[in-house]
Amino acid sequence: MIERKLAAWQEAGLIDAGTTASIRAYEAEHSRPLALWAVVGIGALAIGLGLVSVVAANWEAIPGTVRLAVHFMLLTVLAAALWWRGEELLSHRPWGHEALLFVFAVLGLTFFGHLGQVYQTSSPLWQPLALWLALFAPVILLRGSSWLTAALLTVLLAYACWDFSDPMRPLFGFDRGERPALVVGLATALPVLLAPLGAWMRGRSTRTGFWRRLEQLGFAYALGGASLIAAASGLDDFDGDTERFLALATQVVQAAIGLGAAGLVLAARRSASGLAAGCVIGGAALVLVAAHLVDGSMLGGAILFMALWIGVALAALHAGWRRIFQLAVAVIAVRLVILSFELASDLLTSGAGLIVAGLLILAVAWIAVRISRRLAPPDEGTP
Repeated sequence: MIERKLAAWQEAGLIDAGTTASIRAYEAEHSRPLALWAVVGIGALAIGLGLVSVVAANWEAIPGTVRLAVHFMLLTVLAAALWWRGEELLSHRPWGHEALLFVFAVLGLTFFGHLGQVYQTSSPLWQPLALWLALFAPVILLRGSSWLTAALLTVLLAYACWDFSDPMRPLFGFDRGERPALVVGLATALPVLLAPLGAWMRGRSTRTGFWRRLEQLGFAYALGGASLIAAASGLDDFDGDTERFLALATQVVQAAIGLGAAGLVLAARRSASGLAAGCVIGGAALVLVAAHLVDGSMLGGAILFMALWIGVALAALHAGWRRIFQLAVAVIAVRLVILSFELASDLLTSGAGLIVAGLLILAVAWIAVRISRRLAPPDEGTP
């Protein structure tokens, strides 16, 4: 692969013969025996699967206290390794440190499930997840260095918040009917606050990659949630005034938190990228409230959805987010095609309709590609 590229680059005049020789020498010196490493990996995987199989086959025969003691011992060993060797690993082998931290966090997560299995306890899932967040989230925030631990923290936080917000579950053990809109709104909007946290810390910490990923995940949570609400707003309206009021109250709370998060991002990052990220988060918050104006209108829901993504495209143009701009154009194009089918549902019932539909898809795709190539900014990164 690299030989073909080197030959093409040299033929095109991008590099000279001396540079080509230097690249070949460097790659030869730093090349890795991938086949050998693959064999080693297969062997290690086989050993690991064998150990898992042996433990699984004798799981019930092992006393629960023994299993918990071994599990806790593993946690203690990993915690000690992170305490004594963490800084050295982070400096010289950051991926080794990240993998160690990830395994430590996952072992901590499974420990609570193991504890419940041994002692036959039952509780809503958000409770052990909240305990895990209280104990392990500070460690991840203090030690995390890449997307791996940032994604783990974000996924578990979002899952715990949504599980806690289940309106059919009693609040803190007391059956008081449905959850208040304030509680549901606060809980489900909480992951959006990862965006300003990451934006504030990425310029004030040496672990820039971790905080950047955390900000991006909060950004994606806000944009993804608003996209789903906008898409769903055109499907059906609410059954009654009570349901409508509760949904509106919940989303007003979510929108208020989203607008607050947008303002904090703008304050933390006074740059074109920070301005664009804050505007997208703020626009996503406003979409949550605007969705109630659609009232089950298919066309209104599509317009709201595309308006959100047009805003994303404009923000990407301002900040130089080439890939996000191209994604926004693709999303808008797909929604246009879906809308055309929704408005003309009988289009696919005949051969001529299929031909028209195919031509429409090709036309929209051609226009989207042209717009992406002509207007996409130079790639200056992502939020």
